Amino acid sequence: MTKSSSDSPLTHFDPQGRAHMVDVSAKAETHRVARARGTIRMQAATLALIASGGAAKGDVIGVARIAAIQAAKRTAELIPLCHPLPLTRVAVEFEIDRGANAVHCTAQAETLGRTGVEMEALTAVQVGLLTVYDMCKAADRGMVMGDIRLLEKSGGKSGEWKAQP
Repeated sequence: MTKSSSDSPLTHFDPQGRAHMVDVSAKAETHRVARARGTIRMQAATLALIASGGAAKGDVIGVARIAAIQAAKRTAELIPLCHPLPLTRVAVEFEIDRGANAVHCTAQAETLGRTGVEMEALTAVQVGLLTVYDMCKAADRGMVMGDIRLLEKSGGKSGEWKAQP
């Protein structure tokens, strides 16, 4: 017996259980915003290179910010069932955390559309962190990315949602 899509919270499957792109044509266009965050932990010496701008490949944070923005714009090319969205804004911030030997990345994506931008914000964070790794791997191959999660989203029928602290 196959579950119908109404029996399951997994909306990317049709009643026969086959993957499909969700039909959003009946949804209202609303202003949609999503914020996500993640962290990359590293050796203190690697963090010092990033903070000083002394990494061999140059301005790590500046390059990672551009990569994150570009990734948000290309999310539908990377995640098979995501809708291509006309993003109206993508903002990416990096925070150097000397106490934790880490860099935190926060991305906010916005659109005026029929579906949310959670995947765009999450993709921006992950690619931003991957870019930090790529630019610093010669100094520290043991860097660890983690704690990547949606912080909040607003817009659409489901309204606002915020992660638990």
